[in-house]
Amino acid sequence: MLAKKMIRDIRNHKIQFISIFLMAFLGVYVFTGFGAESFGFEQTAGQYYNETNLADGWIYTSNLDDDFVDKVNNLSLTKDSERQLVVNSIADFDNDPDITLHFLEDDDISKFHVMKGEQFNLSDGDGVWLDLRFADSKNLTVGDNITFEFEGIEVEKEIKGLGYSPEHVYQTSDSSMIPDYDKMGFAYMSYKAFPLDDVPYNVLLVKHDGNASEYEKQLDNDLDRDYSSFQSRDQHPSFAEFRDETEQHKMMTDVIPVIFIVIAMLTLLTTMTRIIDSQRTQLGILKALGFKNRTIMFHYISYGFWMVLAGSILGFILGPLTLPPIMFDEMSMLYSFPKWISGFDVSFVLVTLLMIVLSVIISYLACRKIVNESPSTAIKPKIPKVSTSGFLEKLGIWKKFSFNVRWNYRDAKRNKFRALMSIVGVLACTMIIVASFGCMDGFDEMKEWSYTDINHYSSKLVLNDNATTSQIDNIVDEVDGERLMESAIEIKVNDVKKSGVITVLDDNELYSPTDDNKNPIEIKDNEISLSRKMAELLDVKEGDTIKWHIMGSDKWVSTKVDRLHSDPTSQGIVVTKEKLEELDLNYTPTSVITSQEVNDNFTGVNTIFSMDSLTDSWDEMMESSMTIIYMLAGFAALLSVIVLYNLGLLSFTEIKREFATLKVLGFKSSYLRKLLLSQNLWFTTVGFVLGVPLGIETLQYLWGTMGDSFYLKASISIKTLIITFIITYVASVVVNLMFSGKLKKLDMVESLKENE
Repeated sequence: MLAKKMIRDIRNHKIQFISIFLMAFLGVYVFTGFGAESFGFEQTAGQYYNETNLADGWIYTSNLDDDFVDKVNNLSLTKDSERQLVVNSIADFDNDPDITLHFLEDDDISKFHVMKGEQFNLSDGDGVWLDLRFADSKNLTVGDNITFEFEGIEVEKEIKGLGYSPEHVYQTSDSSMIPDYDKMGFAYMSYKAFPLDDVPYNVLLVKHDGNASEYEKQLDNDLDRDYSSFQSRDQHPSFAEFRDETEQHKMMTDVIPVIFIVIAMLTLLTTMTRIIDSQRTQLGILKALGFKNRTIMFHYISYGFWMVLAGSILGFILGPLTLPPIMFDEMSMLYSFPKWISGFDVSFVLVTLLMIVLSVIISYLACRKIVNESPSTAIKPKIPKVSTSGFLEKLGIWKKFSFNVRWNYRDAKRNKFRALMSIVGVLACTMIIVASFGCMDGFDEMKEWSYTDINHYSSKLVLNDNATTSQIDNIVDEVDGERLMESAIEIKVNDVKKSGVITVLDDNELYSPTDDNKNPIEIKDNEISLSRKMAELLDVKEGDTIKWHIMGSDKWVSTKVDRLHSDPTSQGIVVTKEKLEELDLNYTPTSVITSQEVNDNFTGVNTIFSMDSLTDSWDEMMESSMTIIYMLAGFAALLSVIVLYNLGLLSFTEIKREFATLKVLGFKSSYLRKLLLSQNLWFTTVGFVLGVPLGIETLQYLWGTMGDSFYLKASISIKTLIITFIITYVASVVVNLMFSGKLKKLDMVESLKENE
């Protein structure tokens, strides 16, 4: 009998229970969906790195002879090592794509992962194992020949296999900010394929015990720093880029679903409280008929339990099945893995069980008090709340308020929890929408800051490594350009070491370092400027001393930080040519920038790209992030409608008697709709005002997970505020319109006598 009653009650209050089902579903769906994606990233990379035995570190030196290798192998923390020669080459195609060549002495560390063709063969001096995505872009297949040119040497090899490399999960070319496999790639060959007798190995891949910091200390102590640099796995560009991407997605899993789950439970508490209050008489009759308190308690607990159970299980199943494939399609454009795995974590089960347990606890709290009442007390209608006059109502200004304001104020005061729930629901939706669209603002701000405020050129001509001074001078004269040096560096402070970029200025007008407000600043000839993000990472400030060196050079220098500059996408040091030469370091221009649109190639130029191509690359790079943003904004809007409608329905149920009284007194339905709309707009306004700053704080937390290269302070545009305002207030108005029909159909006699 109680089961039939429960089904009948759920049918009579289907909207409230559907909202509970949807809230539980969304909470678990978002958590498990984003979780399966972020844990999938970790498991995809972890499995791949284990299969290919990715190196723990890379030692770079120009003197990689047998004696040096023996010294490294004799270190107590070294488990294994392997030499490689890594050189940049150009493949024989019209667009001169950049190909990173690896000549291997062994194939046990950072192994090439074959997808097509033969397994890598160290004894094969005639074959090459090529980047699969580059091969696809050039319509190359196993058995074709390909020619590479590097340092005046030309080699032609037969493609024996196509696949991926754990060191090239993420890679970009000089002409693009995102992977462009038509312009870049990598290739692996045996040391026997090198055209000269002696292979000048320049990289030692190592596997070691302990953490990277401990290992580097041992390298410094025992080898007396007889090498150029050591790069740990965490500092490797490919590994670090994917790790940062994973951290960003994990943030979504850690923060956003919590909001959905909290709102779902608050909605359940509100709904169950109202349903039980409306069924006091039925509950009292059940007690009078002899039903035990425990039976009645289980009966009402089952209402929320079954709805939350169904929604949670459905979310648990559909989340990992639907969300990860959407993101994997986007991420596979940026990162190269043989396969993508939808991840799983025990937290998925725990959160699902937590939702179900919380539904039981909340339903118990909602009905605990009335179940313990005596049958004679429970069978009577609940005594209406009496609103006493507060401080505001005793002021003289109170009588000047309209009836609308006074009625809504007293109604909110009588039903504080419902008012609070409405505000919290709107606040949560506003916070998610602000954070979502604030990301778009941030990406646009980064783009304009980097490609308008800092870089003013129209074309950038990337120079060959072996470009001569006369060739560079000729290029500068032909395009009326400016020399610019940009090189990778390592910066070290105490035990903290970070990779960055040094930008060397030579009276440049087309490149302007900026401060936090995007205003150009002047770097004097006796100054060294450190980017603010790098300063935060190293925990240094102006006046502190840092130690750094240019990658490929053994010479480390110690300098004082004279000032700080701000850059959204490039972190490191900015100095002038004069300061660099004062430090006894060579000034070697790496590019020529010009305000002209340059299409003609010049001798000594490797690549030419325009500002338009850079901004297009930026937009493409942001597409994968946009997918998440759009989904979150959509979920937030849906959350807003569900919460507001559910609370609006509960509000309407609570005040039917008051509205019926007002209709008897002559108030028209249109005015009553205005009362409801005013109340909704009040709560919406409070939630909106509180939600905006919380959304900005959430956005700042998000920017903190963007990785070491990105720097931006959270801010939102007027456009985002307007969009958030429109979504929030439209949802409120739409929900109010849904009750228009209910007001017209309100049975005044039934509503006035329902408590008798």
